[in-house]
Amino acid sequence: MQGSPSTLFWQALQTETPLQIVGTINAMSALLAKKAGFKAIYLSGAGVANYSYGLADLGIINLNDVLIDVSRITDRVDLPLLVDIDTGFGNALQVARSIKLLIKAGAAAVHIEDQVVEKRCGHRPHKQLASITEMVDRLKAALDARDNTNFIIMARTDALAIEGFNSTLNRIHHYIEAGADMIFFEGATDLNQYQIISKHCKVPILANITEFGVTPLFTKEELATAGVKMILYPLSAARSMHHAAEKIYQSIRQQGSQKKVIDSMQTREELYKILDYYTQEQKIDQLFSQGKEK
Repeated sequence: MQGSPSTLFWQALQTETPLQIVGTINAMSALLAKKAGFKAIYLSGAGVANYSYGLADLGIINLNDVLIDVSRITDRVDLPLLVDIDTGFGNALQVARSIKLLIKAGAAAVHIEDQVVEKRCGHRPHKQLASITEMVDRLKAALDARDNTNFIIMARTDALAIEGFNSTLNRIHHYIEAGADMIFFEGATDLNQYQIISKHCKVPILANITEFGVTPLFTKEELATAGVKMILYPLSAARSMHHAAEKIYQSIRQQGSQKKVIDSMQTREELYKILDYYTQEQKIDQLFSQGKEK
């Protein structure tokens, strides 16, 4: 692929509507997403907290925790990466620093949300919102910090469950006026909500189709008719992987062997093909043989 990560994200958005964006919790996940044909990938804050650190998604992780996983993914895969940065990891100066470091780490886009710093999962109760003014300040700090004008700043709003639909629409208008490139509309409960927001907004809208939350699992076709431009599946693969791992561990512990679950495992050969292992091994062999000849 050629062009900056952000340019690649915009290009993907033009070539696929709605653009399906899948969550990748590590570099191997990103390789598998690329193999499956996805044009953009995602790193979830909950994914970093849950699967890299074994922590709840309650604003516990920090910028450096996220940067580690971003770098691991972008070093290995050239798909444009959208990154969850929660509320920006602090005040306006810290938001600006987050943007600059994420650009350096190879991210294509970020989304920043309008919850208070003591945030919660968007599909859990008792969330609290920052004021519109505070959220606009976050966005302005992020927008001013980007040295690449193509870098994408997406504003996420969790207002629907707290303030209702009309207030959510009002917030979205303020965020777009502040300069947000895209809108992440969290916690939708009805397809018509996407349709109304899409009609009122001049920027692309993202639908978060996460499992076991408040949003129905709308199809790509349904969301396309509602004007949605991006569909996010933030932790689908991670949930599947760790559910499978739990069953493997239980089986080995109970059976004293992995024989009964071997058919559910990725083979060594399948792994090597994804990693391009043999090509790299041949390079090592060539270098080793050249060293012997000297």
